[in-house]
Amino acid sequence: MSVFLEPFAIPLFEDSTVVDDFDCSSVFAAGFSPMDGGDPFADHHHHQTLMSSAVMSTQVVPDQPPAEVGKRRFDADDEAAGVSRSSKRRRRRARSSTSCSPSDSGGGEGSEAEAGERGGGRSVWVRERSTEWWDRMSDPACPEADFRRAFRMPRAVFDKLCGDLGAAVAKEDTTLRAAVPVPQRVAVCVWRLATGEPLREVSRHFGLGISTCHNIVLQVCAALTAVLLSRVVRWPDSPAAAASRFQALSGIPGVVGAVHTEHIPIVAPRENAGEYFDRRLTDRNQKATYSVAVQAVVDADGAFTDVCIGHPGSLSDAAVLEKSALHAQCEAGLLLGDDGHGQPLWLVGGASYPLTSWMLVPCTHPNLTWAHDNLNERVACARAPALRAFRRLRARWRCLQRRAKVKLSELPNMLGACCVLHNLCERSGEELDADVDLLPHDKLVDDGVITGNAGCSSAQQTDRDRMAHVVLHAGNA
Repeated sequence: MSVFLEPFAIPLFEDSTVVDDFDCSSVFAAGFSPMDGGDPFADHHHHQTLMSSAVMSTQVVPDQPPAEVGKRRFDADDEAAGVSRSSKRRRRRARSSTSCSPSDSGGGEGSEAEAGERGGGRSVWVRERSTEWWDRMSDPACPEADFRRAFRMPRAVFDKLCGDLGAAVAKEDTTLRAAVPVPQRVAVCVWRLATGEPLREVSRHFGLGISTCHNIVLQVCAALTAVLLSRVVRWPDSPAAAASRFQALSGIPGVVGAVHTEHIPIVAPRENAGEYFDRRLTDRNQKATYSVAVQAVVDADGAFTDVCIGHPGSLSDAAVLEKSALHAQCEAGLLLGDDGHGQPLWLVGGASYPLTSWMLVPCTHPNLTWAHDNLNERVACARAPALRAFRRLRARWRCLQRRAKVKLSELPNMLGACCVLHNLCERSGEELDADVDLLPHDKLVDDGVITGNAGCSSAQQTDRDRMAHVVLHAGNA
C-alpha cells in the first residue's frame, strides 16, 4: 500500500545563522563612525592596531584547518566591533520577521495559524482556496441534473458509495487542520475519473492542494478496488437466468456472458516498454502507442461479471485470455457446466478468441453454409452487450479516452475503480446524458488476429455445427 500524506504545511520562518565573509571594511568601521563625529586621522593608529590584531589572529596556528581559521577570524571581527554573535542573530531575526509579516505586506492569499509556542513561536502558512463549486454541489438544494452531469451518477448512488467507503478513506483531524471529509474525498476521485481533467482543475474546483488531490484519487481508487470490486463485479448468481436473457437477445441457448478485450492507451513505461507496445493502436493512430489490456465478461444488461486488468498491450486477445484466471476456472469446470437441464453453458467471443468446449466464436473457415452465416449473426448479437458496455465505460469515465498518466503499479486500481463505478451506474438504471458522446463502433474491435478455428478439435467444431443447426431451426420455427 502507498503511504498517502496529509496536506503539507510549510514553516513561514526558519531559524538560520548566516555568517558574513570577513571584510576589512567592517574592521575599519569599528575604529570610527562618521555619525559619532570621530576623526579618522586621529583614530588611524587605532585602525592599524585592529588590522594587525585581525591578521595575527589568522596566523596563530599555521597548520590549523580552514574552518577553525575562519572561526577565529570572525571572533576577532566581532570582538573588534564590540558586537556579540547572539545579538547579531537576534537583530537579523527581528528584521526578517518585520519584513515578512503578512499583516505588513497585505496578507496575499494566505493566512497564518499559530502552531504553538514550541520552536520559538513558529507559525504555519496555509493557502486559502475557494470551495464555492464544491459547496454548491454538496448542498442538498443542488439540482439533481447538475449533480448527475458533474459526477455521472445520481446523488443516491453517490451517498451509498460514500457509506461503503467511509471506513477505508476517512482520515482523522490533526492539530494543524481538519481532515478532508469523506464525501469530498470520494467526489474528488469520481470527478477526476468522470472528466479526465488535470489535477490543477480538480484543485480549483474542490479548494484543495494539487498534491492532496493526487493522493486522494489514488487512495479512493485503491479503496474502490479493494472493498467493492469483488462485491460489485461478480459472476451471475443464477447462470440459467442469465442464459435466458441472452437467448431472448440472440437466440442462442446457454450463453451466460460475452467476452471482450479492450486496450487502454498509456504513457510509454520506463521499463519493458516493448511489452506494452500496441501494434494495432500504433497502425490506427499513426504514432507509437502503448497500452494495457482490460478483459471483461459482460452480462446481457451490460454489467461486468468478470474482469482481468493489467496484461501488456502487445499480447493478443487469445494470449490475454489464456493468462487470465477466467481461462483456468473455465477449463476446470468451476464456472461453466450445464444449466441443470442438460443444456451446456457458453461464453461468446469474437474471431480473435479460440473455439473451446466453453467458448463459442464465429465461423471463419471458407465456404460457409447458411447455418454458419446465421450463427455468426447470432454470435454478433450476443456480443453486442459487451461492445456497448465498453463504449459506455469509456464515454462515462473520460479518463479512459486519453493516455493514462499514472504509474503502472497504480493503473490497475484506477481501471478497477472505473469498472466498479460502471456497474453501480448500470445496475441503478443510470442513463448517459445526451451531451456525452459514445465512442464509434470502429474504436472497439478485436485485435484482428483470427484464431477461431486454429487449434480446435473436431469435437469442438462438431458441437458448434450442431449449435448452428439448432439456432437455424429455432429461427425458422
